[in-house]
Amino acid sequence: MTQSSGNDEGRYHGAMSTPSPVPEQPGEFERIRALESQYLLQNYARYPLLLERGRGCYVYDQSGRRYLDLLTGIGVNALGYAHPRLTKVIREQAGLLLHTSNLYYHSYQGPLAERLAKASGLERTFFCNSGAESMEGAMKMIRAHGRKINPEKYEIVALHNSFHGRTLGALSITGQEKYRKDFEPLLPGARFIPHNDIVALEQTVNERTAGIVLEWIQGEGGIHPISNEFGRKARELADRYDALLVFDEIQCGVGRAGTHFAYQLADPVVLPDIMVAAKPLACGIPLGVIVANEKAAQSIGAGMHGSTFGGGPLACRVAIEFMDILEGLLPHIQQMGGYFRMKLDELAKRYKFIKEVRSRGLMIGVELSIPGKQIVLDAIDAGLLLNCTHDTVLRMLPPYIITEKEIDRGIRILNKVFKAAAKQSAPVEPVEH
Repeated sequence: MTQSSGNDEGRYHGAMSTPSPVPEQPGEFERIRALESQYLLQNYARYPLLLERGRGCYVYDQSGRRYLDLLTGIGVNALGYAHPRLTKVIREQAGLLLHTSNLYYHSYQGPLAERLAKASGLERTFFCNSGAESMEGAMKMIRAHGRKINPEKYEIVALHNSFHGRTLGALSITGQEKYRKDFEPLLPGARFIPHNDIVALEQTVNERTAGIVLEWIQGEGGIHPISNEFGRKARELADRYDALLVFDEIQCGVGRAGTHFAYQLADPVVLPDIMVAAKPLACGIPLGVIVANEKAAQSIGAGMHGSTFGGGPLACRVAIEFMDILEGLLPHIQQMGGYFRMKLDELAKRYKFIKEVRSRGLMIGVELSIPGKQIVLDAIDAGLLLNCTHDTVLRMLPPYIITEKEIDRGIRILNKVFKAAAKQSAPVEPVEH
């Protein structure tokens, strides 16, 4: 399969000589781990890997060993590492202006908001720092919209298995008990229904519903897309009951599915009232957005919401550069997504413990019938980074600049790891006496 044409600079993938290994400092990993053990909150179960630098689709540890990164900071480093255009912009802007606060204008919020409006089909943008913050803002818009109609109109309909963030508000509409249970009671009014269950949707949305919140493709939930029919019904019911329809594109949006936003996969496109996005937008610099139509935007007036750091000049300028590069990459994302899916389907035919491969563009889930934790650890040992969600779904969010060469390398490593897993999980034949 030939690779798609496009701007070579935009498609940069670090096809360069491997940097000379840096001698590992004695005990450096142990020193860092000890410091974290003593001084950090113990909320992260980190993998045993100390990363130092990255280039293209690869990251490198202290000893100079490289790893093919198919997780990209959980979907953040969409252009890989040390992309020349982004590096140039960051250097220039760092010498000019990093922060102004939203008390003043700077040169990049307006142009970026215009780009987002044209890409999304919506009208107005609010800038914040993360996906969870963007969801919080969207929930405030839902509540303010409902309250203007009726104080009892505050319910939000969301899906089982969803994930919308770790703040109290976002947790309240996250449809996984394991994330909510330690912080209850949460915000009242959340109503959860099964994924793609149109009957349940019709039975749940009513006059008390202020908003419907959906991931077009569930990410942490295991790479599960909603159907076009379900999305259209949500739009219809939101209009019927004057509720705001929110699409959470934090993981599946901004090019990940091969379109600007995942809801644009539907034909015809189902437009939300509010779309929230974050992860790849500034390629590693914190930036989240709420993009809304005029109806939803009217729910927030002067002084009702704000952000100290949101939409700073560095983050916005990098995001504009990324949006320029993304235009030429969308066909490549679709092509490489198709190629990766084909190769994974071939693996699925070899290994019985692969139950299903699910993907849209470069958002990929491989569901197993065995636990995935050890496979992730074995992959790291073999030079490949991915992770596991829901205990059995291998999640891959490759960089948009990936080529067939890197995909083939990833498949070879996965095949090696799967082969070892197959031997370990094979039933032991009884010995006849």
